[in-house]
Amino acid sequence: MNFKPILLITALSSLLFDVRAQQKVDYKFDFGPGKVAKNYIQILPETSFSENNKYGFDFDTKVEGIDRGGKNSLTADLIRSKQPFYFSVAVPEGNYKITVTLGDSKAAALTTVKAESRRLMLEDVKTKAGEFVTKTFIVNIKNRNISDGRVVGLKPRELTKLDWDDKLTLEFDHQTALAALEITKVEDQITVFLAGNSTVVNQEDEPWASWGQMIPRFFKPGIAIANHAESGLTLGSFSGSRRLDKMLSIAKPDDYLFIEFGHNDQKEKGANDGAYKSYTERLKMFVSEFKKKGGIPVIVTSTSRRSFGADGKTQNTLGDFPDAARKVAAAENVALIDLNVMTAKLYDALGEELSKKALVHYAANSYPGQDKPLADNTHFNPYGAYEIAKCVVLGIKSQKLGLAKYITDDYPDFDPSKPDDPMVWKWPDSPKSSLVKPDGN
Repeated sequence: MNFKPILLITALSSLLFDVRAQQKVDYKFDFGPGKVAKNYIQILPETSFSENNKYGFDFDTKVEGIDRGGKNSLTADLIRSKQPFYFSVAVPEGNYKITVTLGDSKAAALTTVKAESRRLMLEDVKTKAGEFVTKTFIVNIKNRNISDGRVVGLKPRELTKLDWDDKLTLEFDHQTALAALEITKVEDQITVFLAGNSTVVNQEDEPWASWGQMIPRFFKPGIAIANHAESGLTLGSFSGSRRLDKMLSIAKPDDYLFIEFGHNDQKEKGANDGAYKSYTERLKMFVSEFKKKGGIPVIVTSTSRRSFGADGKTQNTLGDFPDAARKVAAAENVALIDLNVMTAKLYDALGEELSKKALVHYAANSYPGQDKPLADNTHFNPYGAYEIAKCVVLGIKSQKLGLAKYITDDYPDFDPSKPDDPMVWKWPDSPKSSLVKPDGN
């Protein structure tokens, strides 16, 4: 008998097992100076990511370690902070189930959690003194590498973004009391890929924001949002920088692809450009290629710009591009979320003056170094991005997409014509801000 084929198969199986083992990630962290819970790693205020490059507090985070005593070693001690703080863990690409234990046996707490480049994960989790809650959410981690050896062509600003580094970073805001954190790599999530421009991308700096970074907050575990959008891109430049290839290389059957372009595409003035020419052709190509992977494409019309006509109503500044997107969705028999119509309703409901509260309109000196007013009628602030994310979720429900069953129980019956009051809505600012307008308009 020839044993060589058997030995080769055994060796290959062993190698495959080793690769899978290297990819497996399962961390359990117990925060605070008290007794460490069994099978957990103790995290003290001085545990720094920069010192071990595996896990720890990041970006000069300052927290207080507290030991309250008690029988439960997991909740007897904790860390607290009244300022935003970051905790990072080095992980490979993939989807991660994050479970946090929040609370303090002797004091109330309030927590909002963002991941990576300000993706909203948990919003205003309140605990009373003596109350502990456990919350679970999913974070997608991506890198530049494509399976065939190529890499995504990133813009210079992306090279330093938390979305593209080799670690998972969580930002905790308000008055957080954190007792424990578990991180597990999971393979059973439906991934929703986002392809788009500055109205979709995870904006890293205040006061800029987009709907793609707010929408994770509205989904339960079972759904991972993988935002591959970038400011200033068109369908052509998104594909040309190999971002579509990257998504196709990791997409699974029954994953979703949400496609929203138009703002920058309308500026292309070549002989073959235009809403019903190159834009339509490329949009059909995105749909076709994702269908080949067994995935589910969804076309999203471009968000309206804040532009009011003489009649006091939002006017269309995107030409034929929203109409072209609708026609492609009908021709290709894919779901359509008409964000163009919904955002116009949102602006109209707020009115010409109050609608500024949904975009980056700020008086001088609202942010460090800002000696001039900011007035941008395309790019959203956190309030506007949050409201538009609600519009997208409404579209998901209206289109009866399969992922609708994963929408969080506290998602309201939202109506773009009845938005949340921007004078009441609150957002905890992240530490980083920028006066530089994102690419595109």
